[in-house]
Amino acid sequence: MIVIKKHDLLRKELIKQFYYNKRLTLTQLSKLTHKSLPLVTTTVNNLVEEGYILEHGLAPSTGGRRALSFLLNRHLKRYIVAVAIDQFVTQIVMYDMHNNAKIAPEIIEILITKDDPSTLGKLTGFIRSYIRRSGIPAEQILGVGIGMPGFVNADEGVNHSYFKPVGGTSLKEYLANEIELSVYIDNDSSLIALAELKFGAGKKHKDVLVVNVGWGIGLGMIVNGQLFRGHTGYAGEFSHIPLSQTNKMCSCGKRGCLEVDASLLVMIERAKHEIDSGASSSMEKIYKSSKELPVEDFLKAARAGDPLAVSILSDAAFLIGKGISTLIHIMNPGLIVLSGKGATAGKILMAPIQQAINEFCIPWLAEQTEIDVSQLAANAKLLGAATLVIESCDFK
Repeated sequence: MIVIKKHDLLRKELIKQFYYNKRLTLTQLSKLTHKSLPLVTTTVNNLVEEGYILEHGLAPSTGGRRALSFLLNRHLKRYIVAVAIDQFVTQIVMYDMHNNAKIAPEIIEILITKDDPSTLGKLTGFIRSYIRRSGIPAEQILGVGIGMPGFVNADEGVNHSYFKPVGGTSLKEYLANEIELSVYIDNDSSLIALAELKFGAGKKHKDVLVVNVGWGIGLGMIVNGQLFRGHTGYAGEFSHIPLSQTNKMCSCGKRGCLEVDASLLVMIERAKHEIDSGASSSMEKIYKSSKELPVEDFLKAARAGDPLAVSILSDAAFLIGKGISTLIHIMNPGLIVLSGKGATAGKILMAPIQQAINEFCIPWLAEQTEIDVSQLAANAKLLGAATLVIESCDFK
């Protein structure tokens, strides 16, 4: 029984390594898993027999005999459902094991509030409908990974901020029963950090902090190559560091939190207020025609150099940089990645953040931390949700 369990664990670890690294040799797998070459070879041969992986020719020469390489079978009928929830919209996509969309992604507007029980029904109905219309049998789906805002305890499967199921079950159990598949949930900022670690800027780093610039200002923490959750699973509440210069009430019930001056929601509201007060902007036509200003249009305007959008984004980024200075002093990370929806603004964020770091951070300590903008920003939540399934499932 113990031998079978060890075999299953190594089998799972090898599949994960192929998912994250694509093409690998037996020697590379042995180093990555810290297992002996004979044991890895036996397990790889079993996976080839299962049809999970395929031989993929000889690896590039490193000076000696070229080694045989392997990768996941592109025709393998195993799929992952990834769901990314924010306060206003929910995205869903079904990936294959190479993170190609098997079914086209879909988006639905679902306003997430603390007190509306109907949102949970809308969410499960949306997920069920998408899976049903895909035509993919349940036995080919490894699981459903869901990233969501709020105080989420991934181990217990609960969200203390949103989605309170009735009947005494955890949110994870409720969703699994409703969707009739294995379901895994986690905080969205933690999953963005996981995506950056496995596929993005953090891939070759051990200690990475990932700042999720979204409707709040989230934080995912990678310590020694692992997602750090803290004592009870709620580490990373960057939004609620008291850095605001105003006395605005935060959604957490406290005053002075970073997010009341630096979140995308606040930036949009400020842009609308400035336009109403007579400020000139390329966003004016969009806003005045509908009295709405989509975040995509705000960020697009900032990238195009609109003075109002750039000014608002820069003010928020300076405050975020002030918070990052605190993180550098506490964590001494090798890398900080700016990710999430707001990071699609790109390099515009960097100058005010660096200005704040220069002003508030000890110089010799700041020099040891690299700041980078995510290349995954638009897809980080969905990739993180897919990665959650890969980290959690048994690949049966």
